[in-house]
Amino acid sequence: MKILITGGAGFIGSNFIRYIFKKHPDYKIINFDKLTYAGNLENLKDVEDNPDYKFVKGDICDKKIVDEVISEKPDAIINFAAESHVDRSISDPHSFLKTDMQGVITLLEIAKKYNIKRFIQISTDEVYGSINETSCAEKHPLNPSNPYSASKAAADLMVHSYFVTYKMPVLTVRSSNNFGPYQYPEKIIPLFITNLLEDKKVPLYGDGLNIRDWLYVLDNCEAIDLILDKGKEGEVYNVGGGNEKTNLEITRLILREMGKDESYIDYVEDRLGHDRRYSLDSSKIKETLGWQPKYNFEQSLKKTIQWYRNNEWWWKKIKSGEYLEYYKKQYETGYKTQKRIS
Repeated sequence: MKILITGGAGFIGSNFIRYIFKKHPDYKIINFDKLTYAGNLENLKDVEDNPDYKFVKGDICDKKIVDEVISEKPDAIINFAAESHVDRSISDPHSFLKTDMQGVITLLEIAKKYNIKRFIQISTDEVYGSINETSCAEKHPLNPSNPYSASKAAADLMVHSYFVTYKMPVLTVRSSNNFGPYQYPEKIIPLFITNLLEDKKVPLYGDGLNIRDWLYVLDNCEAIDLILDKGKEGEVYNVGGGNEKTNLEITRLILREMGKDESYIDYVEDRLGHDRRYSLDSSKIKETLGWQPKYNFEQSLKKTIQWYRNNEWWWKKIKSGEYLEYYKKQYETGYKTQKRIS
């Protein structure tokens, strides 16, 4: 199978590429990424020499280069590409609308042109908005609360419309908060870990009682691979870890594991539109496809902390911005300099 993965230099995308090559060594992968601040090819240095892997620098909003890449006729497209940080969406909603909505339409139109057999949109639990009780199943109304989740909800609806209108073989994956290695240190877990490694305080929003459901990234990768293989066209699949914890609980777990006390917590003003609780009902993927999360939360958190301890070379360059200029220059010539996978 040949897969086009957009946003493959990011956190979940790079973990998915590594997962696929480990599980399916005969697969071929084209990694198409714009290399914005969160896209880092050092996430994939261990696979860059694989003859079945190719990187292409490009923007999913650029119709010409998207057409060139999809003209290689992959069997499937998995769209991880997105602007994804809520804080950034509050200060710059236009870039989120462009990438998360316009980019998805561009991919859908050209995938339709080449009759791509499988199109998977990677979404988020945030499209359901905050929920005080129970959990959201796939039919729950979408109720986004900030520009990021609104842009993702709009993309989800557009993807579904292509199934209804054009009978395109689309599927949508809505997962809960992922964590693990190679996560850009603006998200709470890697930010807090790296701050503490630098002996800095951790900025905790509001009262710290906002609740999120945590999913180890490799459990998500397994779910996406299963949906790629066995998912029903036109369907949405929730993928939750079943680990609901307040941000304060997460903070205390990290502090304890890293030998720090609560004097390292810096309570900061809450952000705008901060949803109180996300919760997914993942019974559909469990009952229809047989997926179950395999990784224990606390053990995976310890493993993640250890990864950041062992890989200061990776995150220190990111926090300083040093790696951006290197890759910008190395790949500024774009698509035509890259190898072709037959």
